[in-house]
Amino acid sequence: MGGSLGTAAVMGAGAWGTALAKVLADAGNDVRLWARRPEVEHEVNTAHTNSRYLKGITLPSAVRATTDPAVALDGVTTVLLGVPSQTLRTNLEAWRDHLAAGATLVSLAKGIELGSLMRMSQVIVAVTGVHSGQVAVVSGPNLAAEIADEQPAATVVACSDSGRAVALQRALSTGYLRPYTNSDLAGTEIGGACKNVIALACGMAAGVGLGENTAAAIITRGLAEIMRLGIALGAKPATLAGLAGV
Repeated sequence: MGGSLGTAAVMGAGAWGTALAKVLADAGNDVRLWARRPEVEHEVNTAHTNSRYLKGITLPSAVRATTDPAVALDGVTTVLLGVPSQTLRTNLEAWRDHLAAGATLVSLAKGIELGSLMRMSQVIVAVTGVHSGQVAVVSGPNLAAEIADEQPAATVVACSDSGRAVALQRALSTGYLRPYTNSDLAGTEIGGACKNVIALACGMAAGVGLGENTAAAIITRGLAEIMRLGIALGAKPATLAGLAGV
């Protein structure tokens, strides 16, 4: 089961950020949850819910919300970045002066930055100037509502620093979430971003009445394309065939 980081900060109180704040608290950590909206801060702190994003879920008392990023980040050595991929750079530029030296910075966003075509871990390094070994990624077949509902799930924690990866693995381990570690950030991020394109294509096919043959073709050939792209960008094939990809 879980292991404590002490206090962790989750920057972003959307569905995924709130769900992982709950996971961290269930694993024995105190959590500061940064919320953009004052009404979300108030609801989390008074009712222990975030009904806008996770209806029907009660949050542990160890999750405390704030709208002040300086308060959320003060002295915290593990920071989970739960804002959308296309806003990560702007938010980090505002937060970087509040980050503790040596902190582990964890990307929760699945996506590639438009314009630069950078992965989220690359954006984090570019904006903050931290060593790449301080950056980790969490990605997998993870729907926030199901994890918050404590349905059994698994995810990937990728970091080139094995010690940080294992610390995050322990901090996110609960009876309902099993994290697996690897060192392949490129594969984990490319798989996380590209698999959603394939999933959308399958949904579009189903929406126009097409059946299992079409879905199988899209998934199988889509995986082949992801493999070729990922390998060209330095990913390991096994990562793309695992939880972060398939």
